[in-house]
Amino acid sequence: MFGANRICGVVAAGTALEMTRLLKRTLRQTSTAELRLDYLRNPRERAAFLAILAKHTPRATLIATCRSHRGGGRFRGTAAAQREALRLAARAGCEWCDVEVEAVRDWPAAQRLRDLRPARVLVSFHDFRRTPPNLSAVALRLERSGADAIKIAAECRSIQDAVRLLKLARGRKNRVIVPMGEMGQAARVLALREGSALAYAPIETPTAPGQTSLQEFTRMVRAGRPSGASGLTRQTRVYAVIGDPVAHSLSPLMQNTAFALRHQNAIYLAFRAITLRDFLGAVGPLGISGFSVTLPHKEEMLRRLDDCDPLAREIGAVNTVVVRSGGRLYGYNTDYVGVLRALERRVRLAGSCVLLLGAGGAARAAAFALARGGAAVSIWSRRPERAHSLARAAGAEAIERGRIGKQHFDAIVNCTPVGLHPHGGSPLRAAELNCRIVMDMIYRPRETELLRAARRRGIETISGVDMFVAQGVAQWEIWTGLRAPEAAMRRVVNQALRQEERKLARR
Repeated sequence: MFGANRICGVVAAGTALEMTRLLKRTLRQTSTAELRLDYLRNPRERAAFLAILAKHTPRATLIATCRSHRGGGRFRGTAAAQREALRLAARAGCEWCDVEVEAVRDWPAAQRLRDLRPARVLVSFHDFRRTPPNLSAVALRLERSGADAIKIAAECRSIQDAVRLLKLARGRKNRVIVPMGEMGQAARVLALREGSALAYAPIETPTAPGQTSLQEFTRMVRAGRPSGASGLTRQTRVYAVIGDPVAHSLSPLMQNTAFALRHQNAIYLAFRAITLRDFLGAVGPLGISGFSVTLPHKEEMLRRLDDCDPLAREIGAVNTVVVRSGGRLYGYNTDYVGVLRALERRVRLAGSCVLLLGAGGAARAAAFALARGGAAVSIWSRRPERAHSLARAAGAEAIERGRIGKQHFDAIVNCTPVGLHPHGGSPLRAAELNCRIVMDMIYRPRETELLRAARRRGIETISGVDMFVAQGVAQWEIWTGLRAPEAAMRRVVNQALRQEERKLARR
């Protein structure tokens, strides 16, 4: 309906020249673009841009939008001026005009048809506060407007809101479904898999909450999937990482890189899961084949499984889940592998003394891995009762904070989120680092405040990247049964972290 390419680049700028520049950039990545005329700062700039467009109309599917302020846009002119902008866009070569539902009331279908000919009409509904309870009624209202296609965009306060929205796309070729907000970010991508006619991604300026940049969206959706311009079909396997927070995760980059290199028709997305119940209710409806579990759900996830690997049960925490036939959930713990691979290259575990900071899911995996490797493990946590409980389970000892600086360790491993980007901080003072090696499970940033303090004292450090990649490789191989491209996975993670470091250094 909107052309072969269902990834729609969003072009928004204040001047005609900047809009023209951004449109050229957009069309290098996709042949479908939304032109946000309401972002142009005044009528003169709008007229100038449309004049340029009329003179040099590109071979592309162009959708003109002039969203009013009440409809979530920036246009503050009269209804007549809004209609005129869309009319001129149609004359300039835009194949579609997006008319917000608020403007339809006073613009009869027959008149719209005459005003916007030869463009077709997309009537859109936006709710920036919530997902309406009666979505079917909203869709019916839009379809009765006489539009060629309809768009429903709504803020998602939960993953279940996104599931309800995506149901509207199935079996309909004339519907554009847009889950908005952080809770709907992954569902924006899955909307294509469910049948939405378009998915929006900005070339530069975000125009709605939860958008992913066009470059990232295109890379993620198309890589390794030669099944069409948009890349996603109902045959595309879906994997996820869940946690709260999860937006910082580089797991999607790492896992999607592996899928692309091994030509797997699969995609990996990040879901912010405030509760496990919210996410688990979406596993079946969204066709999820497997998922990674991160803070704060690793221990609770164990209680939600149908079955699990004996080692994961002994550890008492799960970070990897496979969805088996009938929706049965089977769990593993690959953090165990990650800790071993990262530490045993630097430390002879048998007979060594290792201090773990924290007593959560990651610490549980580390405690069992190191104790089985022959290390004497000490555990400190801000909550002593958790440290004692883990120590009893793993054959370790709980230690008081006051003893840390007085005792020598072969290695200290941070298993807490203290130091995670962008919050910073360190779980220990520099004077307490009485050891040969300091390892941080946090990989973002690569050098945390804890590692920086250790390096200043001449102590060898191990970045969380080593463990992160190792556990991710193990996950990927469990899901696919194939050998993972580990070197490439490590390379893209390090490249992303270096780019982030350079950006921070320029600020």
